[in-house]
Amino acid sequence: MPDIAKLDFEEGALLSTFMLEEAAFGLEAATIQEIVKTGEIAKVYNAPAFVLGIRNLRGRIITVIDLAVRLGLRTEGSPIGEDSRLLIAEWRGESIGLLVDRVADTVVAEKHEVAPPPPDLNGIPSRLLWGVYQGHGKVVALLALENVLDTAT
Repeated sequence: MPDIAKLDFEEGALLSTFMLEEAAFGLEAATIQEIVKTGEIAKVYNAPAFVLGIRNLRGRIITVIDLAVRLGLRTEGSPIGEDSRLLIAEWRGESIGLLVDRVADTVVAEKHEVAPPPPDLNGIPSRLLWGVYQGHGKVVALLALENVLDTAT
């Protein structure tokens, strides 16, 4: 998880933001390899509730994580709409697709615009967040991807 004090904000930190329900979330842009349409997702049986399934992405098998379910924002699978996208990231040597409701924009965050996360942000434990960005009229919860994907947390 990034340490706010150690992040290089000389030229600002680049954040990719997206929506889950009506809440704005973000990841360091460098953690996202690409953004793709959801495509055809095959169900995986006996997987945790937040594992939506798998998808073939140009010959690579991608595990698809329903991010809203993983964060506890929904108890059932997310509806896949026209704006839904998969954020493709690498985790423990595996390609992972993070299902989001809508991709928002990319912002450059200055150090003074990022604060440590509160202990509990609308039911999301602080261990799943590395900070909260407040700038350009937005409030964005910044996800600690390694903790979000680690099923032990």
